[in-house]
Amino acid sequence: MTLKPMADNVLLKQKDAAETTVSGIIIATATKEKPAIYEVVAVGPGTKDTEMLVKTGDKVVVSKQVGTDVTLDKVDYKFVKQDEILAIVE
Repeated sequence: MTLKPMADNVLLKQKDAAETTVSGIIIATATKEKPAIYEVVAVGPGTKDTEMLVKTGDKVVVSKQVGTDVTLDKVDYKFVKQDEILAIVE
């Protein structure tokens, strides 16, 4: 089963956080705060008023409170509108 965004929606998958700090300290998975950096999995076609500026594979920053969380095949995704994306990580 696949998810295909409609209109100006973007499907994101959370990037895995680092398991250790720079100094080598291992971070427990349960206490880690989720990063705000996501990978773009799929992009909708846009609308006549909205040109899509992000593409599949881009890494983006979004606020943690935005979007709709979806779980499919035990993988967590987030749907956001393109205008909710704060930045593209280059």
